[in-house]
Parts: sequence; structure tokens; C-alpha cells
Amino acid sequence: MPSPPISVEDSVRGPRGPVALVLLALFGLCLFVGFIELGNWQVRRLAWKRDLIAHVDQRVHAPPVAPPAPAQWPQVNAERDEYRHVSVTGEFLHDRQTLIWAASDTGSGYFVLTPLRMADGSIVLVNRGFAPEGWCGRDNRCAAGPSGQVTVTGLLRMSEPSGLFRRNDPAHNSWYTRDVPAIAAARGLSRVAPYFIDQDAVPGASAQDWPKGGTTVINFPNNHLSYLITWYLMALLTLVAGAYVGYDEYRLRQASKRT
Repeated sequence: MPSPPISVEDSVRGPRGPVALVLLALFGLCLFVGFIELGNWQVRRLAWKRDLIAHVDQRVHAPPVAPPAPAQWPQVNAERDEYRHVSVTGEFLHDRQTLIWAASDTGSGYFVLTPLRMADGSIVLVNRGFAPEGWCGRDNRCAAGPSGQVTVTGLLRMSEPSGLFRRNDPAHNSWYTRDVPAIAAARGLSRVAPYFIDQDAVPGASAQDWPKGGTTVINFPNNHLSYLITWYLMALLTLVAGAYVGYDEYRLRQASKRT
């Protein structure tokens, strides 16, 4: 077998010592194991995300059911309950509705969040849909909504806390997220469900009828496949780098024997 070619650098730099080789091997092993574990984690995340999307799709298209009752409120969570198709009956409290700044394909405007008082006295906030910015007019008087007993169907949604870039200001009645506890406190409401309902589109509504329901955007980014491929490729590259270092060390030792 012919000896590996010797470069000028090889004649100057000798083979690595045992400590350096052990440290390199440990570093490479840690990288390899870490990349494999990250890839395995993304495999699990991919399965979880696909299962979540399937469950949400099933909930959205299922016949409406009653939402969680007050006794069940402490157990409500996003994984089990969000996007469940529900139906509630009660009376809207239009004098305590809240306008949430929003944007749509038609421009800027509001989500109209109106409390609905049910027969047992408990309240659920209903997002009746999107309305353009000028819907309430210059005097800020919004068009009258449905009165008396109404039945609302829609998707159960979890409260949206105020964020760093979308910070609610209850003192100035400026809202950017559908933060149920904060809105309930600002409007003096009690016995309020910890979720809100995105109302379905009203059948037969014209293009000029506001607010417009059925605007829920259901989008779950699913990049886990590309992530797991990336991590496994990084593990493969770590093996290639290890093989290169091993070959380089062999060349150096061969060069050392001939000098």
C-alpha cells in the first residue's frame, strides 16, 4: 500500500498527542450524540404535530357541542379543548363589548368581543368577528347587535395574554390581544369562562354585514421534517469530520516515521 503524500506542513507539524486525541474524540462523540438526540426529538415532535393537526381538523368539522361548564373550567387546556366546535345560548351584553385591534385582507379594523350571559349567570366572551375600522363611526357608536336570547356556534379559543409587542392598555381602552381575564376585569365581569369563542359565519349574511364571523385562521407551522433532516445531516457531517481527522492523524504518523 503506498504511503500517503507528505506536505511541507506535515513535516513541520507532528502527530497529535494522546490527550489531544482523547479530547477531540470526546468532543466529536458529544457532537454526534447531541445531533442524533436532536434529530430523534424532532421525529417525536413531527409525530406530535401531525397528530395535533389531525385532532384539530376533526374538532373543527365536528357537530357543535356544549362548551366546558364552570365546574370544568380549571381543567380546560389548549391541547384538549382549543378549536372545539361549540354551541352556547344566552344574551349579549353589548354595552360591555371590547374592540380588539386586528388586520385582515380587507384592511385594518377590530375583532368585536362581546360578553354572552348564559342561563346560569356565567359569561363567555364571544368574538363575533371582524369589522372595519370605520364600523363604529366617528362618534364611536357601533351598530346594534342581536338582542334577546341567541344561540352562537363557533370555535373554542384560549385566552391570549398581552405580549411584548402587542401590549394591551386597559386604562386607555386599547386592546391588541384577546386577553380574557384582563378584559373581564376591565369590563367589571364575573364568572367569566377562561376561554372565548370565535363565532362561525352567519348564514345568509351579506358582504356589508359587520362584524363578519368565521374568520378563524388555523395554521400550525410544521417544519419538523426539515429540522430532523438538518440534525441528522449534522451528525453525518460529524462522522465525516471524525474520519478526516483520523486520516490526517494517520498521515502525520506516517510522515513522522519517515523523518
